[in-house]
Amino acid sequence: MKQTMYDILKGKFLIADDAMKNWRMLLFLSFLAIIMIASSHNAESKVHQIARLNNEVRELRTQFVDGKTELMRLKMESSIIRKMTQEGLKRPTTPPQKIIVKN
Repeated sequence: MKQTMYDILKGKFLIADDAMKNWRMLLFLSFLAIIMIASSHNAESKVHQIARLNNEVRELRTQFVDGKTELMRLKMESSIIRKMTQEGLKRPTTPPQKIIVKN
């Protein structure tokens, strides 16, 4: 048992007569490790991208709500009347009349 451990640590299994099958297995395991590392890196970058996009969506939603609030404030009748009096326009005293065109 002790001798086989020394042989493994010294790498004798790589230069023995039947070492070709060991080399194939090592290359296969190395290939699988590289694929696993690449897959892990790709998944991690996707997680970071999702977090960044979630932050951007949250910020855009906040901007949308702020814009909607500002629009509601500007559409109020009192706000429109105030702005029109600053421009020199007054509210009409007579109501509007409907014009009907007959052919």
